[in-house]
Formats: sequence, structure tokens, C-alpha cells
Amino acid sequence: MGALRVGIAAFVVLGAATAGRAAGCVAPEAPFMPQDAADIRAYADLLRLDFEDYFAEAQAYFRCMEQERQRVFREAQDVTEAYGRMIEVVGE
Repeated sequence: MGALRVGIAAFVVLGAATAGRAAGCVAPEAPFMPQDAADIRAYADLLRLDFEDYFAEAQAYFRCMEQERQRVFREAQDVTEAYGRMIEVVGE
């Protein structure tokens, strides 16, 4: 019974530690786009930079999400194995 409590405690601690990792992947905010054509022309250089920054941040976000997907996939495999061992121990 003590080993079960230790296992549950470890699961809770590890779950809390890994839950925040996806939060490191922050989606970029879409750049502001003026409605008025004169404003677009007046601020074209700034708008262009905003769009370029957005595209770079979006690519970084996609890479982050892919890394997180891979991490969770590996973790799910480990958890599945642990669950199988637990089922063997309890005899279900």
C-alpha cells in the first residue's frame, strides 16, 4: 500500500510539473490592420514589420507545439506501459 501511495504522489507531482510545459508555446497575436487605405499606405513600413514578426512568431509557435506533441506522445507511451504494469499487479 505504501508503494501505491508513493506512485500516486509521484504521478501527481510529475503531472503538475509537466502540465505547464505547453504553456511555453504562446500563439502570436495577429497584427493590427487598419481599415483605411490611406492609413495602410502611411504605415506600410511598420505594418510590414508587424506582419513579418507575426510570421516568424507563428513558425516558432508551430515548432514549439510540435515538440510538445512529441513529448506528450512519448509520455503517453510510458504511462500506457505503467498502466499495464499496474493492471498486472492488481490482476485485472
